Amino acid sequence: MSSSEKGDADKGSGGTVRLKGFAAGTASGLTKLVVGHPFDTIKLRMQCSNPGTYKGPLDCLLQTIRHEGPRALYKGASPPAVGWAISDAMLLGSLHNYRLWWQGWENGAGWGKEGATKEGLRPLSLRGHVLAGMMAGWTVCVIATPIEGLKAKLQMQTIGPKLYTGPIDCARQIIRANGVQGLWRGFGATLLFRSWFGAMFGSYEVLMRGFRSVPEGSRWKVSEGQANFLAGGIGSNAFWLGSFPFDAVKNRLMADSPSNPRYPTWMSAARQIWSEGGIRAVYRGFVPCLLRAFPTNASALFVWETTMRFMGAEQLAK
Repeated sequence: MSSSEKGDADKGSGGTVRLKGFAAGTASGLTKLVVGHPFDTIKLRMQCSNPGTYKGPLDCLLQTIRHEGPRALYKGASPPAVGWAISDAMLLGSLHNYRLWWQGWENGAGWGKEGATKEGLRPLSLRGHVLAGMMAGWTVCVIATPIEGLKAKLQMQTIGPKLYTGPIDCARQIIRANGVQGLWRGFGATLLFRSWFGAMFGSYEVLMRGFRSVPEGSRWKVSEGQANFLAGGIGSNAFWLGSFPFDAVKNRLMADSPSNPRYPTWMSAARQIWSEGGIRAVYRGFVPCLLRAFPTNASALFVWETTMRFMGAEQLAK
């Protein structure tokens, strides 16, 4: 094989590797839906309901089941069923690509010029992992904003007359009131919220390095899959500690009425939340969020990393 043919083959292999990152992300997104959606419903209702509606997350859960039945915990699941598969494919697929590109940059190959192989490369720095996570978070905002907007409106339908018969009707009403751009209401708050994926994937890498450094034969040594699960769960808690206030503002905007909005800007939503009780109001719904975060993200990242290994797509130097 000539050198030019070998170069073309390597380039093609690299392209395949990068696409596999998106395929593995799809599996991760579907895992998140099954494990995490009931917790997300409780969290969002506590964030967006009037103060005093629920005494706490358990009361919110019991009221929801008592008045609407257990299926209500999966209200608004239709958009995420498609949306989380797509958004996690974009989030984790772009994360994989950004990691490879930053690794190429740090090894002197230039931005976006890293090939498919990892032999002889220095491992990506923690800074590179943080920047890749942040950029992946920004990238996914394009599709995550309309998906989460539909989900929020459907999840806030409790008892009484329904404003929306489903996600398609909800989208139709938003477009009728505000045009197609209305589907992206809350985009700025979503950008701020998803910037914290830098913290999540930075802490994830710190934990993975710690797990890998445990000597073989030690009672504390865990498998790569177990390390993925634990680091994914703990890293998600680091994400939510910082991002939760932005999530609260984002959800207020997204759950708002499309025809008669209560919040004209994200700052007005933030001021309203603060006026309801300061920092305690900002972090209302944080307990179900944390309860959801560990198993959901631990499972999702375990599935993603396992799928990547199965397809032979993980090409970062360790």
